[in-house]
Amino acid sequence: MSLLRLSGINTFYGQIHILQGVDIDVGEGELVSLLGGNASGKSTTLKTILGLVRPRTGAVEFAGEEVTDRATSYRIARGMAIVPENRRLFGPMTVLENLEMGAYLKGGGTKEDYERVYSLFPLLHERRGQLAATLSGGEQQMVAMGRALMSQPKLLLMDEPSMGLAPILVERSFQIIQQVHQSGVAMLIVEQNANMALSIADRGYVLSTGRLVLEGAAKELLEHEDLRKAYLGR
Repeated sequence: MSLLRLSGINTFYGQIHILQGVDIDVGEGELVSLLGGNASGKSTTLKTILGLVRPRTGAVEFAGEEVTDRATSYRIARGMAIVPENRRLFGPMTVLENLEMGAYLKGGGTKEDYERVYSLFPLLHERRGQLAATLSGGEQQMVAMGRALMSQPKLLLMDEPSMGLAPILVERSFQIIQQVHQSGVAMLIVEQNANMALSIADRGYVLSTGRLVLEGAAKELLEHEDLRKAYLGR
């Protein structure tokens, strides 16, 4: 069953046609990767999903409802959550305070919400009194994901999760993403690192200058000749 569906999305910035007839589907419990280089339209797609940018034509459906004209706050209340690029934590606040901010719309979060996050990320329980700004990049990624999960999302959106991480931490980051997905959360990962993203995804889409140029099962895309040349360096 489809949880998120973008149908015929055409998004403009002024007279510039950014997204051109984009169709994307994320099923319940599915992990989908959206790939593409710089200026491919990945960020605009994410903003369109969240309602930060409105398409000129096309529809955004979420959890069985068309939300094309709905505010971002409504979409988040309905079950979207975002782990933004570069994590954007509240650095002067503790790990626990950052988690509390994630649960703000849910009234502060339940004991079960915290237990779930701590079960996924035991280190966060140990560091709950530590300032977020003093954590390593990998640890901050855990806080960002934990903060998003505190809102009990149906769909977790991740914007460039490998951005700014040392190579040794990128693999660990994607292991964490896979762990969260296995807990039952549907995910859409917007990412340039095609190899890592497809290695854990069920399906993938590839954007180029605002158009979808490839889509299919992740394993098939990993072996696709054009994708291998363009993104995997093979």
